[in-house]
Amino acid sequence: MRICFDLSPAAHRHAGIGRYAHELLAALTRIDRANTYRVFHNQLAFNERVDAPLDPLPRTVIPLTAKPWRMSVLLADFLRVPMDRWIPGIDVFHGTDHLLPPLRRARTVFTLHDLIFKFFPEYHLPLNRAFLGLMLPRFLRRADAIIAVSECTKRDAIRLYHLPPEKITVIYEGVDPALRPVEDKNLIEQARARYAHDQPFVLYLGTIEPRKNLIALIDAVRALRARGLPHRLLIAGRKGWLYQATFDHVTRTGMSEAVVFLDYVPDAELPALFAACDAFVFPSLYEGFGLPPLEAMACGAPVVCSNTSSLPEVVGEAAVLFDPRDVGEIAGAIERVVSDVALRDELRAKGIAQAAKFSWERAARETLAVYERVTKSK
Repeated sequence: MRICFDLSPAAHRHAGIGRYAHELLAALTRIDRANTYRVFHNQLAFNERVDAPLDPLPRTVIPLTAKPWRMSVLLADFLRVPMDRWIPGIDVFHGTDHLLPPLRRARTVFTLHDLIFKFFPEYHLPLNRAFLGLMLPRFLRRADAIIAVSECTKRDAIRLYHLPPEKITVIYEGVDPALRPVEDKNLIEQARARYAHDQPFVLYLGTIEPRKNLIALIDAVRALRARGLPHRLLIAGRKGWLYQATFDHVTRTGMSEAVVFLDYVPDAELPALFAACDAFVFPSLYEGFGLPPLEAMACGAPVVCSNTSSLPEVVGEAAVLFDPRDVGEIAGAIERVVSDVALRDELRAKGIAQAAKFSWERAARETLAVYERVTKSK
């Protein structure tokens, strides 16, 4: 097979989707010696310089000259003009970025990460919401096979778009093997000193945007500090969209000294940071998969997270769950973990075991099976 893999979300650093695309392709090219891979990424602007973690993947990058790519796909779709000439000589195209060009000659696989825009339209930019509302149903119908990253996402797709269940294969995401418990206590202490100035802290990792529910988490930490707990909240991750309300809330509630925005933390430093926290807290309202809690568990952090969407699938019985819409319940779950050493140790052990069930190698083998199935059905 000649497989074309869309690496656009990694090329444009789209947080979780970008990690999915990069890690899955890396695993595919490690395990698969029988097929050839071409790597596609679209350009967002003329003379765009792509500064992305593409190496050391073997690749042929196919830059597009029509901008913007979304508009090109939309027009081609409605005009019923196949785009094979843009991506010639392939047997399978795998769309990973909620985009699927109309192709006549190649079979298509489409990864559905989530349907957040349907459940929380107010948390999406209007243009993005309009595009997904118009085009996603067309992509899902046209794809020869759909990969859903969780059972939750599969159920949502079937319910909202009446898709045949047999068309959708659930393939869980994985954990980078480099994310593992840190045994060197000096490294943990260095992380605590560097990021938290030797103070106890709880940690959040992810994009800063409304769906992540950080305002409720900030209020929960505020309530805990009012009860005498000394913990600060460290927020690691880049700004997404509609983020300003989160920063304004910190200032308005007088939490500027207690909430620290770390911005991007390099992957190499994450294991020690996870190990140094008293709890990793993930209060998201909805996740298609929820990679940060899984990565935190892999590094031995005690996890406290929402009981919504796909998150219970990911964390299993290895986390303390809460209702993300109840600030008091969030605070109570955090307090329970940070105040109980035995519980933290239990969660660490359970989390490491739970995370071991997920791997990119497994995801790659299951994805490769989907490629083989769609080509055989041609």
